Amino acid sequence: MTEAADVITLHHCVSARSFRPLWALEEIGAPYELVMLPFPPRVLARDYLDINPLGTVPAFHHGAVRMTESAAICQYLAARFSPRNLDVAVDEPDFGAYLNYLHFGEATLTFPQTLVLRYAHFEKLERRQPQVADDYARWFNARLRSVEPMLAEQEFLCANRFTAADISVGYALLLAQHLQLDQGFTRSVAAYWQRLQQRPAFKRALASQAHAASAQGVPMTPSPELRS
Repeated sequence: MTEAADVITLHHCVSARSFRPLWALEEIGAPYELVMLPFPPRVLARDYLDINPLGTVPAFHHGAVRMTESAAICQYLAARFSPRNLDVAVDEPDFGAYLNYLHFGEATLTFPQTLVLRYAHFEKLERRQPQVADDYARWFNARLRSVEPMLAEQEFLCANRFTAADISVGYALLLAQHLQLDQGFTRSVAAYWQRLQQRPAFKRALASQAHAASAQGVPMTPSPELRS
């Protein structure tokens, strides 16, 4: 039986950044409890602020460990549960590339997407700014094109295998698809995204969030009253 100190709990909103650690959990096969929240939880689930005062997802608990950054949680899970597999060790040649792409997915790719979300979808109509959304959509696709030459030559981002870095960048591609930014994918990026979607763990993560949302009465789409 799993000891209480070993229980992993992930607080998650449908297809939010917290999908990264959910996907990682499915890749490593670790048992976990998935707590679904309506988006944005800081508005629609005020009690969640007692768990994460930022009001953001993810919130990840593993014993005494408390984490809220999606890419960092993936790095933690990979190092703890999947060394030299999902993780890239410090003595491997691609250790630096691994860290770079792990954070590239969040800091470089997801950042402009959040502005597209806010100013094209989440703000009240009178506060939306289509020019801002268009500018940051172009920014996202320009940054994403930087991996095109590499993906034309190799299957994954680094270390000749699927790693947590692919989860980090892969989530940005999932969000891009939701935002219809995938029309700007270059040929090799589009093929890479198709490969990622065929992974059994990716499919299990999608099924897990759908099942948990249904069981916990959380809608699969954000509230129309959503405000960023």
